[in-house]
Amino acid sequence: MPPSKSAPLIIGLGNQYRRDDAAGLVVARRLKEAAPEHVRVLEEGGDGAALMESWKDADTVILIDAVRSGTKPGTLHRLDAHRQPIPARFFHYSTHAFGVAEAIELARALGQLPPCVIVYGIEGKTFEAGLGLSPEVERAVQEVVGRALGDLHAGSIFRTF
Repeated sequence: MPPSKSAPLIIGLGNQYRRDDAAGLVVARRLKEAAPEHVRVLEEGGDGAALMESWKDADTVILIDAVRSGTKPGTLHRLDAHRQPIPARFFHYSTHAFGVAEAIELARALGQLPPCVIVYGIEGKTFEAGLGLSPEVERAVQEVVGRALGDLHAGSIFRTF
């Protein structure tokens, strides 16, 4: 794939008042401080229509969100939207009927999916009302921050793990 023409876009997703659901937002906040100046970083609630609007002019998008797939809390999932469909079951706890997986699949069907879309999913432990991440998710957040920065600095955003 050719290099990106527009600035890379990082979108952290979640709800800061639902414990581990805030994982994507926390990653985004940390990347705002640490990412290269040319990288755009946004925080979103996870509404699919808003996501599609956010990435409409982007060539490279990294989405970070908490997921619930049944794996061990803190497990990282890295999905390339052009290599595989994004499992809707990961995001089944979302308060939005039209969320991350649906936005990606609709954008794909409409020919509006950016050339590179990477989704980092952090397996959550607790999603009840409250503030603060579980220790497992906090460790995973730090790892995603490091991996995303590594991808950006090395230009290796297409690498999988």
